[in-house]
Amino acid sequence: MAQVKVTLVHSVAHREPRQRAIVKALGLGRIGSSAILPDNASTRGAIFKVAHLLSVEEVK
Repeated sequence: MAQVKVTLVHSVAHREPRQRAIVKALGLGRIGSSAILPDNASTRGAIFKVAHLLSVEEVK
């Protein structure tokens, strides 16, 4: 199964509470933290909502 590596590159300070919750649900805490997640529809949807805060790359 394909996976994606998600890295938080911008702060969630002064963002909407919904965006903060999505970042926390993705397993990211502070700038520079990363998480490897399954590449499925629910993960892609969450990434789409906060894409301006993240860096995403595929893991083989």
